Order: sequence, then C-alpha cells, then structure tokens
Amino acid sequence: MSKSVEFYFDFGSPTSYLAYTQLPKICADTGAALVYRPVLLGGVFQATGNASPIAVPAKGRYTLIDMTRFARRYGVPMKMNPHFPINTLTLMRAATGIQLRQPERFEGLLACVFKGMWVDALNLGDPAVLGPLLAEAGFDPQALLALTAEQEVKDALKANTEAAIQRGMFGAPTFFVGNEMFFGQDRLDFVREALA
Repeated sequence: MSKSVEFYFDFGSPTSYLAYTQLPKICADTGAALVYRPVLLGGVFQATGNASPIAVPAKGRYTLIDMTRFARRYGVPMKMNPHFPINTLTLMRAATGIQLRQPERFEGLLACVFKGMWVDALNLGDPAVLGPLLAEAGFDPQALLALTAEQEVKDALKANTEAAIQRGMFGAPTFFVGNEMFFGQDRLDFVREALA
C-alpha cells in the first residue's frame, strides 16, 4: 500500500479512543495502511504549552457532551473515566515495547487498554487494576512491566514523542497523511478525503 495514515495517540486521550474505533474502517475503505505512533501526551503538552480541554471548566463540560455525541454517531460504547487524568507513562511504554518486540500482539494490547480505559472506565494507573486486565487479555503483566523498564523502549517512546512535536503535534489524536497534519478525531472526514 502506498497510502498511509500515521496515528499519534495516547491511551489517556478519550478522543484518541474515538479515533481508534474509526480508523481501521477508514483505512479499509481507502486502501490505506494504518501506522500507529504511540506518544506521551504529557510530554507533548509540556513541550508545546498545551493542556487538556478539561483544564478549562466550560470547555471541559462541552468536550464531554461532544464526545458523547461522537460515540453515539459512531455507534461505539464510551464512558468517561472517573479517574481521568491517568498517568499513562507505563501504558505508553507498554504499547511501544509490544510494538517493537511483539508487533503481532500490538492490536490486542490496544483493544485491551482502550476498552479498559474508555468503556469499562478502570483506573489503569493502578497496577492492581492494570495487572488483572492484562492477564485476562493473555499478557504476562510482570513481563510487560519489565519491558516498560528497558532503556530501548523508553528511548523509542521519547523519540516518537519528540518526532511528533517536531512535526507540529500539540495534542492527541494527531494524524499525518504524507506531510499533511490533522488534529482531533472530529477531523477524520478530512483524513478520509486526503486518503481518497
């Protein structure tokens, strides 16, 4: 496939979850490859001076309504996580590590964590909650935790995040079709047009 969309995401972003539910169909419909790029959104915010919409009370309230509308439009389950915001450093290192070492299991990890975070609304920042969830999905929690501690994995996540910032990323989800950037799951129609 010559066409592709790069999907920069963080599990802690509810709009990344919404985009995740739609991108495979968009790519199937347009004959494009979906390239997942895990990043640490906290690092992006720190580098760009951006913050979560939830940090502005009126915007936060509206964003919750808007996400509910999109979930309904997409026909996907979604529940705002009462533990939000969750520190996703371990989760994003896990995604990066699995992508590097066991790419065939990467989509299984995405499904497990996105569902745990935005459908079941679990506190995935708590190892006592995360461990059983991973085990239920067929992952070895201790092996995955060890993977997140490897320097190569840490460096890869940092490199992904820095590369995203250099390309202009300031929030998640961000998509690239070639060099054209699109921000926000509510811009997926433009992503589809660019791929078509």
